[in-house]
Amino acid sequence: MAARATTLLGGAAASVALAGPAAAQQAAAKAEAPPLPVASGLTYQHIGRWDVARLNKILTVDMPAFTGFKVDYKPAQNAVNLYRVAYPSVIPEQNNRPTMTSGLIAIPETGDKAMPMVSYQHGTVYLKEQAPSFPEKSPETQLMIAQFAGRGDVVVGADYFGLGLSTEPEGYIVMGSHQQATADMIRAGRAILAARGIGVTRLCIAGWSQGGLVTMALLKRLEEDGVAVKAAATASAPVDPFVALNGYLNFPRPNAASWINSLFILSAFSYENYYGVPGLAEALINPAYLDICRQFYEKKPIDYNAVPTDLHKLIRPEYFNSQYFARSEYGRLMKEAQGYRWVIQTPTRNYFGGSDEAVSPGLAKLVVDYQQAIGSDKVTAVSAGDDANHRGTYARAALDWKTWFDTLAG
Repeated sequence: MAARATTLLGGAAASVALAGPAAAQQAAAKAEAPPLPVASGLTYQHIGRWDVARLNKILTVDMPAFTGFKVDYKPAQNAVNLYRVAYPSVIPEQNNRPTMTSGLIAIPETGDKAMPMVSYQHGTVYLKEQAPSFPEKSPETQLMIAQFAGRGDVVVGADYFGLGLSTEPEGYIVMGSHQQATADMIRAGRAILAARGIGVTRLCIAGWSQGGLVTMALLKRLEEDGVAVKAAATASAPVDPFVALNGYLNFPRPNAASWINSLFILSAFSYENYYGVPGLAEALINPAYLDICRQFYEKKPIDYNAVPTDLHKLIRPEYFNSQYFARSEYGRLMKEAQGYRWVIQTPTRNYFGGSDEAVSPGLAKLVVDYQQAIGSDKVTAVSAGDDANHRGTYARAALDWKTWFDTLAG
């Protein structure tokens, strides 16, 4: 039986299979071909082919087990070839220091010479290999592969710096780096398709949880760069983390998720590393838990139960004063991490759940409220249902994303 570990996917604790028996590892190795060069520093490696039967099992069996919600997804129509992509990028927060990072491209086995592309931005994860380029360990990515690539859309997904093959420390809610990694992944995907003689008919972008925030930040970057985006969609997107964290500290909700603690931990150490602020995490986290939190951030094996879920135990008391939090270096940096304060040009839908334990409806609807205050009508807030929790919002939104994107194809 495969070993199991507790992890966080899209902001929800899950039990995910890790390394299996030697036979399974050997079979996986046989499925992976040598990396193929495309351009300077850009390579892609075939890591598997998922047939229609497997894709439909994801939709009908695996996703209900993962999300707890039964959704009548559109059945897969074609097999999909999966490739792990290694590509060059830069870290904006560090004077555009060059780095190598990774992601996934899933190419439908249709024979078409032009296909639509969807860029998926993933949610919070605890382990390096629970990013898109290791799809066996990423249930949320599996849904995108089955529902989109299984029906003719190329799916690309950046791992983000510090995850997948990246040797950098994780850059959690480091917005410039998120924008760079995702925009460069789209460029890498286009280059790979061009090398295979495949054109791109349209680009849509989508993301869940942390990935919803990243999707909005990516949209801003693409609009600034003049890259045409047909549509953008999010599910349970914490589009203003400063608002979210203030709520967690000062106005906890009865149904608040126990894993909210990880958001403080991952962002604090990420900001310390990427913005060059020594001691930032130590200033936020109570001394008794600093070491285990650092190990957690560094993806080292820990007892997750040893990390307190009570924020009053984890976080130093002064941060529960909203004025202090806003003045702190951590709060100041967090205030800059937002994904909605510009005039959005692209048709956008933000999905929210009435029972979401991590992202309140008010937080998820900040984008449309801000845009409507300006006078813009490009953004719509869509309810996934009063009963939709964090995972349920994604489960239902993904089906609607596919229908909407196809409707806009023209």
